[in-house]
Amino acid sequence: QVQLVESGGGLVQAGDSLRLSCVSSGRIFSTVAWFRQVPGKERDFVAWIRGSGGSTGYADSVKGRFTISRGNPETTVYLQMNSLKPEDTAVYYCAGGPVTRVVSTTPRGYDYWGQGTQVTVSS
Repeated sequence: QVQLVESGGGLVQAGDSLRLSCVSSGRIFSTVAWFRQVPGKERDFVAWIRGSGGSTGYADSVKGRFTISRGNPETTVYLQMNSLKPEDTAVYYCAGGPVTRVVSTTPRGYDYWGQGTQVTVSS
């Protein structure tokens, strides 16, 4: 059975850092992405990583503040979030997807999802 499990969320103040983890079991995904969602809104792309970490991509809103990386073993993917802002508050989901020519930045491009972890940033 394939599973993705996120952890590391919490309540922090603006300017603080958090590191989210996503551990997959049953399969190693070539492409893993992080998305986030606030109530009443669509799930938004945050970052993706392909392979061992040589290729990554970020949403403009997090570029320069967030870093996605793979751990050892490669079943773990991290999202290091620095200089957090109140607008980063959301439930963060990791997702595993197939190998494609172009990495998807929409939820439709991913087959497997974790249950989500809440990140709350107070001002």
